[in-house]
Amino acid sequence: MRNYYLGIVLSCTIMNLPAAGQTLSVTGLRTEYQKNPMGIDAAAPRLSWKINSSERNVMQRAYQIRVGTDSAALLTGKSVVWDSGTQQSDASVFLRYAGSALQSNTRYYWQVKVKDNQDHESAWSAVNSWHTGLFNPAEWSAQWITSSMADTLVGPSPIFRKVFSTEGRVKSAMLYITAHGLYEAQLNGKRVGQDHLAPGWTSYEKRLLYQSYDVTGLLKNGQNAIGFTLGDGWYRGYLAFEGKRGFYGKHLSGLVQLVVEYTDGTKKVINSDQSWKYSTGPVRFSDLYNGEVYDAKYEKPGWSTVNYKDADWKNVQVIPAGKEALESSISPLARKHEEFSVVKLIKTPKGETVLDFGQNVVGWVSFKLSGKAGTYIQLEHGEVLDKAGNFYDANLRKAKQHVKYIFKGSGLESYEPHFTYQGFRYVKLTGNIAKIDPSSFKAIAVYSDMDPTGTFKTSNPLLNQLQHNIQWGQKGNFMDVPTDCPQRDERLGWTGDAQVFFRTAAFNMDVAGFFTKWMKDVASDQLANGSVPFVVPNVLGEGAAGSTGWGDVATIIPWNMYVAYGDQQILATQYPSMKSWVDFMTGKSKNDLWNTGFHFGDWLFYHPEDDNDGRAAITDKYLIAQAFYAHSTQLLINSAKVLGKKADEEKYTELLDRIKKAFLKEYITPNGRMVSGSQTAYVLALNFDMLPENLRQQAVDFLVTNIESYGNHLTTGFLGTPYLCHVLTRFGRTDVAYKLLLQETYPSWLYPVKMGATTIWERWDGIKPDGSFQTTGMNSFNHYAYGAIGDWMYRVMAGLDTDESAPGYKKIIISPQPGGKITHAAAQLETLYGLTVSDWKIENGVFKLKVVIPPNTTAKIKLPGAAGTMVTESGTALKNIKALGKISNQGNDIEFNAGSGTYQFEYAIKL
Repeated sequence: MRNYYLGIVLSCTIMNLPAAGQTLSVTGLRTEYQKNPMGIDAAAPRLSWKINSSERNVMQRAYQIRVGTDSAALLTGKSVVWDSGTQQSDASVFLRYAGSALQSNTRYYWQVKVKDNQDHESAWSAVNSWHTGLFNPAEWSAQWITSSMADTLVGPSPIFRKVFSTEGRVKSAMLYITAHGLYEAQLNGKRVGQDHLAPGWTSYEKRLLYQSYDVTGLLKNGQNAIGFTLGDGWYRGYLAFEGKRGFYGKHLSGLVQLVVEYTDGTKKVINSDQSWKYSTGPVRFSDLYNGEVYDAKYEKPGWSTVNYKDADWKNVQVIPAGKEALESSISPLARKHEEFSVVKLIKTPKGETVLDFGQNVVGWVSFKLSGKAGTYIQLEHGEVLDKAGNFYDANLRKAKQHVKYIFKGSGLESYEPHFTYQGFRYVKLTGNIAKIDPSSFKAIAVYSDMDPTGTFKTSNPLLNQLQHNIQWGQKGNFMDVPTDCPQRDERLGWTGDAQVFFRTAAFNMDVAGFFTKWMKDVASDQLANGSVPFVVPNVLGEGAAGSTGWGDVATIIPWNMYVAYGDQQILATQYPSMKSWVDFMTGKSKNDLWNTGFHFGDWLFYHPEDDNDGRAAITDKYLIAQAFYAHSTQLLINSAKVLGKKADEEKYTELLDRIKKAFLKEYITPNGRMVSGSQTAYVLALNFDMLPENLRQQAVDFLVTNIESYGNHLTTGFLGTPYLCHVLTRFGRTDVAYKLLLQETYPSWLYPVKMGATTIWERWDGIKPDGSFQTTGMNSFNHYAYGAIGDWMYRVMAGLDTDESAPGYKKIIISPQPGGKITHAAAQLETLYGLTVSDWKIENGVFKLKVVIPPNTTAKIKLPGAAGTMVTESGTALKNIKALGKISNQGNDIEFNAGSGTYQFEYAIKL
């Protein structure tokens, strides 16, 4: 470890500082999307980096990578296990390690230097590292241990411990750990890691993730103690909405392997086995839906330290390993993030004491309070207050969301939950606390540890709040899997919700690792006939599968991950699943028409309470199915082309032609009308190119007429909404898209904002204008699906978009489209190549656009309404800017290519 830290210090203080006049440097090193990851189980990890340069039009022309097992030696070019040599290439993402075979449980250090197209050469980058996990299942010598084979009911969380010794100078110590249930680990009285709700949720019967932690700093010379606590979690707790427990198993158990390496090269392994002991502690009940009961009098101070007396603890039982595959974590686990103070202490009309944290947040409440021994405080969590201002939790259905703390009476006591989480803004307090000090409580946001990547802001405060709500809907529902909602008795990985929101999600945060992990479970839970479950992990059974728009997650997310990150590996990994889903639809079709089976359709579309005039926006479910059948087939064709699968490309291209012909025959009248005249019907037909060219403009006119007939309101549900504004823009009606976006009355995106929402609602009218609620059976106030409008705001309104010919923002499109009396819109995105920006404003009739293009990328820039005007860049006429390509007119716009750098364009614009 000494060499590791020395190497990092030397690297940061010496090697990463550019020399005088140096214009080129390398930063942002990542291994499989992660910074210095632990437990990498890839045989050939992929390495990526970013380039910094003060000059314009910079492209990498060559790179050199070197890898070693000693950081200090690596800095001098010694003890190198792989040197790529100088490679003439502009590739700076996903470069595979190509040295000798990697060893398990080993830390590898690496750095890179580059040359650019302007004859500059960087210094070697700072040293980064990755640590390998356990490559071979046979390397697991630990045994599964449990507290008691009779422990099958709801009850206290078991705690386990073991004392061991070290017999020499420790070089490193790695802890590999997982559980059937949730775990929290401790070593010598200190918590291991920052992760919560570990090991996360996968299709446990097929694969289970383990985590890897460097615990070198927690070890002591001589005697040590290690321990862990277990909770029911997804494995044994309540799941879905029928009050069922124990979906994956009845017994909680843990698996622990601590590998200690001494400076002389010898190793010692401390395993979970029959030598461990167990007891129970203060967590008397824990459940993801129903909260936690914590009785402080059962605390066992110092239970994970050497000096704790455990004579009354019992011996554990060793149980056989399950059939599931043990795999290293590849995605970010849940961690604590933002904290919120109480903004208001409320006394409701019913006399309830309620804390308002000002934000609908997902996580838990921590507090520091005093109470007499045996007295308690209970926290009940809810998202909204009712019309009268009272606490409301009827929309939670059977979920309790209660946390109860029983005092031990030892002065100021601190607490936060362990194996549960809540979705809430308001907390009702009951119990024995006579006087409430709001400063004693904090709401802590807990979600998967994804780096924020994108920001978006405008001149319109309501749109800015909408963006805020979109982001917080994502944070609250990205809890190891993309859940539909975080509060009621559901919280499942609904596949339809995830696919419609993916593009928006990938702008807001780095979701690459998150979705790579979850898509493996999509493929794992896919049925033998290719049908995709409604939820993943699938806890609803084999019969809950095969709905259009939900099953298409198998094709839509892998393709869009490729577009957003340029990652061909996700396509290659998921390709069999993609193909299997398309083949399933083909198998269910007759004469190329898929008009069988159950489908959710355009879920939660507009349906007025008084529908005497037939204004419900009903779309034929089989029409939707045929459209998505075509879309998934097209994405499979795209993927086959990228992966070089020529035979599949030709086969499915022929199939697609037949699918579209069947659609026209079944759903289009001779006069060009669709049998369903809803907005969603026309949107899907246009977006997925189901109509021949000669019928498209007519369909656009029908769509616009429909929108106008509803007073410029949308009527779309989950499947039509994501594409609505994109279709309008594509066919020249961005003006109508702005009208929809800026509509403030129901149904619209801004109606919930005007009603005080701080997250995205499940329904357009979760709270009605009179303050009453939609049905308690399904009315979440934190449900991200309708937040998919964010994708249009970033890509069209601000104008920051991808180019599929060079995905992952290797080529960038900057094409802002102002409208709606918006005078400013800005999007910033931290791509795999660096920060890119499209930031425009209109001031006194002058359009000003700031563009940032990161090194090693290029952009196509389109300036709206600039044809025939004098355009300047940083005060210089456009034609004199060397970093720009040929300027051409595109209707009223002008278009040109640009190299990397920061640009400031200005010109007079006609509004």
